[in-house]
Amino acid sequence: MSQPVLLVHGGAWAIPDDMVEDHLRGIRAALAAGWKVLERGGSALDAVEAAIVVMEEDEVFDAGRGSFLTADGHVQLDAMMMDGRTLRAGGVGCVEHIRNPICAARKVLDESPHVYLVAEGAERFAEAHGIRLCANDELIIERERARLADAKAKAAAGLPDKTFAGASHDTVGAVALDARANIAAGTSTGGTLNKTPGRVGDSSLIGCGCYADDQSAAVSCTGWGEPIMKLVLGKWACDQVAGGGDPQAVAEAAMANLLERLDGHGGMILLDAQGRVGITHNTPRMAWGIKSRQREAAGIQVVKGPSAL
Repeated sequence: MSQPVLLVHGGAWAIPDDMVEDHLRGIRAALAAGWKVLERGGSALDAVEAAIVVMEEDEVFDAGRGSFLTADGHVQLDAMMMDGRTLRAGGVGCVEHIRNPICAARKVLDESPHVYLVAEGAERFAEAHGIRLCANDELIIERERARLADAKAKAAAGLPDKTFAGASHDTVGAVALDARANIAAGTSTGGTLNKTPGRVGDSSLIGCGCYADDQSAAVSCTGWGEPIMKLVLGKWACDQVAGGGDPQAVAEAAMANLLERLDGHGGMILLDAQGRVGITHNTPRMAWGIKSRQREAAGIQVVKGPSAL
């Protein structure tokens, strides 16, 4: 029997001071939901899904309701889950009518021979497997309409575009180790503000923003998706752990590599089947949380050094 561990993140960017408490509240709620599953002997997959659903329902994060809007004013969502025991994975991309895309990703993992479904096909599959579809307007909040209008006004005025290289990235994710020594990972996002409709980032792509393998590690990334995809950063980190690397050192090396190779920014949570963890970012702040029987913590800065678990 293993000692369960749960890690969650709620985005890596320059989180403003007046949003810190909202992020911490959301992280703690996600930890509580996921830990409830692990505490009663549930699977790592179930814990990851439960934690991410809470953050998708929280409008402070860029996932589910309250996500950034595309250039045409819609919410388009991506999500992925992966089971480290079986290497089964499920992802959905560019869905506009699913309130909790992580649940649709889980359906793909459990009930489809495929790994990835997108757009209308993903929505039809989800509905056929018991997930209610919603109007896109149910996912849109006024804060995001204002943000999009501001981004478009700046673009029209010829001001520098920091949408991809520096604005907010509140992508959410979780990784978990259960009592049976199995690990799992999940990531969910609304993508980047003012993105081209149809754009898919790293979050829902296997090996990029999400990966899990009991023989290496489980990882969830957040940040600027295009550089993360180019490095297949999640799989790279898991491979380093499989080769004997300490998860904290590996996570820090991954973020350094992202910055040095592609001037990319983001954050990462990493967990192996022995319960060792890595939490780091190269942005000003990252919202993160950790829960085990020995420790519970949530923060907006990085954990440095070896895990205390």
